Amino acid sequence: MEKLTIQEEEAMQAVWKIGAGGLKTILSQVGAPKPPYTTLASTIKNLEKKKFVSGTLVGNAYLYRALVSEEEYKKKFVGGFVKDYFDNSYKEMVNFFVAQKKISARELQEIMIMIEGKKV
Repeated sequence: MEKLTIQEEEAMQAVWKIGAGGLKTILSQVGAPKPPYTTLASTIKNLEKKKFVSGTLVGNAYLYRALVSEEEYKKKFVGGFVKDYFDNSYKEMVNFFVAQKKISARELQEIMIMIEGKKV
């Protein structure tokens, strides 16, 4: 599985959000600034070639659905991110976010509860 471009990731996030839909529906879920319709169409075609989405002709329009789940993609690339930037240490990653003040003590407590298997 290859890493997607930012534009492809945005399109995939829209597809994951809706489950399945046409280009107009996908475009409605893409964040601002929205790409032109034709750019999104090209992006979706690239995703189809890369086997991330499947298009089915329904009437006179294509209905697209994800072939790769969001969880599969995250699992693959978050792991690579941690490996590449934090020497494969999730502890170092959390420490980085603490040092950057991107995670609060409250959030760390919630993470500890999740690790211990309790509901938050």
